[in-house]
Amino acid sequence: MNENDLDPIELLTPEEMGRADSLTIAGGVPGYALMLRAGKNVAAAAADMLRAGEGRRVAVFCGPGNNGGDGYVAARLLREQGFEVAVGALGDPARLNGDAAQAFADWAGTVAPADSLDPRACDLVIDALFGAGLSRPLDGAALQIVERINGSGTPVLAVDVPSGLDGSNGAIGSKAVQARETVSFFRLKPGHVLLPGRGACGKLRLTQIGIEDAVLHQIGPQTFLNAPALWRGHMPWPETAGHKYVRGHLVVATGPAIRTGAGRLAARAGLRIGAGLVTLASPEDALAVNAAHLTAIMLRGVDGPAQWRDLLADRRFSAVVLGPAFGMGETTQAVVEAILGGVAKDSGRRFGLVLDADALTSFSSQSDRLSHMIRASGAEVVITPHEGEFSRIFNEKDEKAPVKPEDEAHASGVASDMAVHPTDLPYKLDRARAAAHALGACVVLKGPDTIVTGPDGRAAIARNAPPTLATAGSGDVLAGLIGGLLAQGMATFEAAACAVWLHGEAANLFGPGLIAEDLPEILPRALADLAPT
Repeated sequence: MNENDLDPIELLTPEEMGRADSLTIAGGVPGYALMLRAGKNVAAAAADMLRAGEGRRVAVFCGPGNNGGDGYVAARLLREQGFEVAVGALGDPARLNGDAAQAFADWAGTVAPADSLDPRACDLVIDALFGAGLSRPLDGAALQIVERINGSGTPVLAVDVPSGLDGSNGAIGSKAVQARETVSFFRLKPGHVLLPGRGACGKLRLTQIGIEDAVLHQIGPQTFLNAPALWRGHMPWPETAGHKYVRGHLVVATGPAIRTGAGRLAARAGLRIGAGLVTLASPEDALAVNAAHLTAIMLRGVDGPAQWRDLLADRRFSAVVLGPAFGMGETTQAVVEAILGGVAKDSGRRFGLVLDADALTSFSSQSDRLSHMIRASGAEVVITPHEGEFSRIFNEKDEKAPVKPEDEAHASGVASDMAVHPTDLPYKLDRARAAAHALGACVVLKGPDTIVTGPDGRAAIARNAPPTLATAGSGDVLAGLIGGLLAQGMATFEAAACAVWLHGEAANLFGPGLIAEDLPEILPRALADLAPT
């Protein structure tokens, strides 16, 4: 398990971090005490970087707010340690207020205009220009300074987030500082782990400055790092007195004879993740093809909506994965409707459904119809689109399935009197949240920074997916992992988040040369570190 996955899991927006500061100050901790600790942590990180590179000269670029205040504190402490420190101010430091003004006064040294400092003339740049709350593109003098820093080739340590990066969503407007390391405080922010912001941060150092964890209960964060601490307690491990029939029965659909591999990948993954039984349901013309490949996975001939309805009338089947290479069009829509409609008539039944690939594309521009089916069924539904499929599902611009942000406070950045579609939102985290709310389903919006969102507003952001996962069939394995966990009764949001993390962890364990067939086979190694002792 990567040491980064031991970080606290809560991700705080800049506004939430501001509340954490305010609550701490209201509890009796002076704001300047927090700034002093933050600056001390920045100075410690800078000293480590300077010593590692055998450097002595550091340029500190200080902005007009508290981020600049952290920079002044770090500059003073580094000077006291014997480093050569040059400070450049963006704006007039005499106009600073509050704690930042005190930090500037305590620096008591020379301050040059920031645009007069040459970042090439030092061994390290400290970027203390702007904090995480900057939500507009850099321009004017600030943009020119950032471009000079990036063009210098000098290593950069960013304070809180690299200047130009929006800490709430990872967006970069015009430009952002490209840092080798970033030191942040108390909790990471979504912008630290979402792309493209993650790429600007370099190595992350999360440090503590005296804010107690108790403030989180008052803030109620809804965004989390996707790491074992989020879902480990929900994992369905085998029990001593258990047997395969209590571990769920997963059904995975395949397409016709020439499109069966995707379904087998998903089925193998579902079995590896612990489903007690897995059945591959395929059309009659695909039975012989699948039978030639299957051992522990069972096989049933199922073709068309009526046969799917009849099959799933058996309550022993607890989850279905539908979509990988299944085929697109009205027949697929009818199968989804038959599955969800049959479950809706079976009150009290817990049933999981993963819709992936062709099952999603079949509902292009029909998210309203899909939402109605899901909500009427009472099923635990997870959809797993990549960005292209997501755009197709929510392509409609009518008023049939709007997301009203006054009903979903977590679809941030949208005026409360507007009805918006998820694709109208500019940032990935907001789009995924709005989609989960609109559908009444869990959404896994795939990519290098895969986001899992639930209808309740919770979101988990993954940062452990290596680029080797961009290979044919990888998504089919992920769908099977989710389905296998749902079949065992794992809570929907946690099941999706767990599967996403294990998917990435297995790929990391395998290394270069990964193909989709390798993922289920390396999965036991990924599970080993999580298993209870």
